[in-house]
Amino acid sequence: MSFKGKKSMGTRKICQMALLAALTCIATMSVRIPVAATDGYIHLGDSVILIVGVLFGWEYGLAAGGIGSAMADLLSGYPHWVIPTLIIKAVMGFVVGKISNPNKSDNFFSARNLIASFAGIAVMVIGYFIGGAVLKGSFSVSLVSVPENMIQGGAGLIIHYVMGYALYKAKAYRLADKNC
Repeated sequence: MSFKGKKSMGTRKICQMALLAALTCIATMSVRIPVAATDGYIHLGDSVILIVGVLFGWEYGLAAGGIGSAMADLLSGYPHWVIPTLIIKAVMGFVVGKISNPNKSDNFFSARNLIASFAGIAVMVIGYFIGGAVLKGSFSVSLVSVPENMIQGGAGLIIHYVMGYALYKAKAYRLADKNC
């Protein structure tokens, strides 16, 4: 069914996006290392956002990153971070998916995918720096979060390359419903 000539999103694609958002939420909540300086925690959710963006593209990255991460904050007792996280992680997934070359490259370790991953981590670090400054009322106070967010991003990057490569070799990207 279409609306004014635009193709509508199919049920299968919506379900896939919801499952990837749930996976992001679970990865974010399953292993949490509290960080007092940021009043937050280091987690594995970023690796899922990177994998989804690279393998499935920007729409999936945006949905999985934004919705999954925001749900994790809501369910983990960080309701004040839900809106900033929704925006930051959605932009992160969008940027990774737009820069990378989902299922069009014969090399998972391409320069394009590497740049996309680093750009996504940069979005996360800068986004939480700005978000923290807004919530805490001070850029200098928020500056303390940058090293911890860089560590989180680095860990996510490593896990992304290990798990993402395995999923790439298994051709998991074929599961994305590009026709709906």
